[in-house]
Amino acid sequence: MSENWHRVGFQPLSNVLIVADHASNRVPPDIDLGIERSLLSTHIGWDIGVASLAHALQAPSFLGNVSRLVIDLNRDLDDPGLIPETSDGHEIPGNPGNVEDRIARFWQPYHDELAAYIAHHEVGMLLSLHSFTPNLAARPDEERPWEVGVLYNKDERAAHIAIPLLEAAGIITGDQQPYSGKHLNATMNRHGEGTGTPYLGLEIRQDLIGDDEGVERWARRLAPIIEQVCDRVA
Repeated sequence: MSENWHRVGFQPLSNVLIVADHASNRVPPDIDLGIERSLLSTHIGWDIGVASLAHALQAPSFLGNVSRLVIDLNRDLDDPGLIPETSDGHEIPGNPGNVEDRIARFWQPYHDELAAYIAHHEVGMLLSLHSFTPNLAARPDEERPWEVGVLYNKDERAAHIAIPLLEAAGIITGDQQPYSGKHLNATMNRHGEGTGTPYLGLEIRQDLIGDDEGVERWARRLAPIIEQVCDRVA
């Protein structure tokens, strides 16, 4: 494990590399975001359930190890949301802080190491895991009924295989919902589309994977679908 990421090595889905940019809500002790610590346990601090789901899927995993409020690893360097000053209606007074330091300390090593891993290992497919909140405080009237959302940008190969498989399994599936990979896809744009590596972007609703029972249930539901997609997209 490093300060910026940690890898978890398993075998059953060995052709798949899980990438979870927002797997941690860790804030280093020398960084003061100026917020109540309880906010870090909400969706603005991390993607709830994703780290546990990655472990349960038992595939090699590359997990971000710093809160998205410190720096968002799934953003380009020129993106205004790279170091957020607000998140879902909450001010983050300690941001942006020392932007160059945070990039050099967290963002750059994370992406350098991920690129090196992909270059030196056989990766049949990247699985980008995120979770989304059922309700945004800033938009309380917005309904988010999907259980899983599939995100993609220009490379639609895996997404077009996965969506009918998810629907056939009885999973309420959003095609580019509740977010669109045309706008929020920085890590997969860089390491998937940038290298020609197929990728599947999945957003799971956080209330479904917020405890151990939910994580195990969704790992069982998703694992055979992920395997099928990886086999067919190669």
